[in-house]
Amino acid sequence: MKGGLMRTVRLGVSSLLLHKLRSILTTLGVLFGVSSVIAMLAIGEGASKHAQELIRELGSQNVILRSVKPPEDVVTGGQQSRMASYGLTASDFRRMRDSFPGVVRAVPVSILQQEVRYESRALNPRVLATTWQYRDVTGRPICEGRFLSPDDERSVSNVCVLGYEVARYLIPFESAVGKNIKIGSEYFTCVGVMLPRVPLSADPPQAGADVTGEVFIPMETGIKWFGDIQVKIRSGSREMEQVELHEIYAQVDASEHVELVANAAKAMLARNHNQMDYNVVVPLELMMKEEETKRTFNIVLGSIAGISLLVGGIGIMNVMLATVTERTREIGIRRALGAKRKHIVTQFLVETVVLSVGGGLLGIALGLLIPVIVEKTANMPTIVTPTAPLLAFGISAAIGVIFGLYPAWRAANMDPVDALRHE
Repeated sequence: MKGGLMRTVRLGVSSLLLHKLRSILTTLGVLFGVSSVIAMLAIGEGASKHAQELIRELGSQNVILRSVKPPEDVVTGGQQSRMASYGLTASDFRRMRDSFPGVVRAVPVSILQQEVRYESRALNPRVLATTWQYRDVTGRPICEGRFLSPDDERSVSNVCVLGYEVARYLIPFESAVGKNIKIGSEYFTCVGVMLPRVPLSADPPQAGADVTGEVFIPMETGIKWFGDIQVKIRSGSREMEQVELHEIYAQVDASEHVELVANAAKAMLARNHNQMDYNVVVPLELMMKEEETKRTFNIVLGSIAGISLLVGGIGIMNVMLATVTERTREIGIRRALGAKRKHIVTQFLVETVVLSVGGGLLGIALGLLIPVIVEKTANMPTIVTPTAPLLAFGISAAIGVIFGLYPAWRAANMDPVDALRHE
């Protein structure tokens, strides 16, 4: 039995080698179909995982409240000077911290627009006045030194933590820890450097801000030196904004309570704000939406790749039907010499499976190479899961069987006498 099958496989392969170019062109449909399945799933998986990592950096058990500038400012004083007062307040922070039973800790953040300078180098990053618990809530890693401490807040110390981009720009060739950094008109001692967080699409820069990194200072120190009024001068006019807090991070005790805290925060803000000058961001919801988007994305990409495989299978069927017609006399001779229908079916099925499996193996090699090229050239993360090559190869083998059945059945059911008469 085993010897007969091997003989049939050798016969099928030798028949395909008689028409090398046609066999190669036939496998191309399966090859590109399989490679597109693997490559598309790898690109989709990489993009999804990258987005989820960014969301996790915000904290899956956090609820983030943000100040949002209303479309129209409240103008006071005259045409050349106006004051816009909006956003979150210290009262909102105290309510979140003290009145919400599910909130483990709440962290205020005030964003200051100040020039940051070291010797002759200067830039305009986001200066974040916050508390020492900011790092515990967001999970941001420290590159060197330390983050802000409770002692820094109690003593209202002039200390700062530089974001990685700011540190590398201001002090590119040595450690920034211990250096005196000028923020606005005051000098601060750098006590640490924090690794960067890539911003999400939900993190738009503040209007007029040159966002090139972050600098962290204690909240009380920020209030002492800079207050909560930001002055902007544009085209000869002076625009002033009063925002007590730009963000409030609330860490929730359990994931199942995140939605309840978010809804309660929205209700609290709606009661205490006369205008829509706030926004509530829930990273857990973003993560769930990203999971749903990933599933939809994979279905779309899989469908496109499936159509490519379907086209390849139709190509195999078309070629095999032409082969059956060309080899009608050969089939008649084999039947006349005693070959049974199952032998004819097996022969033609072997040929189609060899074509599809050969194309599938080459497609796997190309499919594994494409994500590497995309990652190197486009700087996009790609992830090839173990199931993707197995799935693609299984589909290619199934296509060989499914699309080879009809040509094989047609060949096996030929009348031997009519087949021998065929010219």
